[in-house]
Amino acid sequence: MAEDLSSLQQIQGLVKWFDPAKGYGFVVSDSGGPDILLHVNVLRNFGQSSVADGTRIEVVTHNTDRGVQAVEILSILPPERDETPVLSDFAELDPAEIQSHPLQPARVKWFNKGKGFGFANVFGRDADVFLHVEVLRQSGLADLQPGEALAMRVIDGKRGQMAAEVQAWEAALYEGDD
Repeated sequence: MAEDLSSLQQIQGLVKWFDPAKGYGFVVSDSGGPDILLHVNVLRNFGQSSVADGTRIEVVTHNTDRGVQAVEILSILPPERDETPVLSDFAELDPAEIQSHPLQPARVKWFNKGKGFGFANVFGRDADVFLHVEVLRQSGLADLQPGEALAMRVIDGKRGQMAAEVQAWEAALYEGDD
């Protein structure tokens, strides 16, 4: 039996909250209406395991007996960046200098949201790259899972190699296509 596509709708809004441990959260539509359920599986299909509160998101929704649910993510835009550096390691760096570093594909080694940090490895390299939770939030993510693929701009910070920006892993593939 074919799915009824008449209830599918493209919606733009903000992530109200998302809890990776619970595996779901809610989106508030720009046009109003009920909160939209966002399940972790929909996020995973987009290539992420979490999304930060306040992140701008565009989704395809479906009306069900239980309410409105996101069935596909079309885009995720991180929250607007504050000009104030998120870490003291970045205080003396010009944002343009950070942007001059290439996005590199990487894999999460481990991340502990409670501690506020973790490590990843750029593909093909053994060196650990420090990941701070504030960099994740600034990039529109809330948490990371071991083995998760992502793209990072890596700088040499006061504590060694650090991620200055994190994006979905596909971003490293398309950065040069501008």
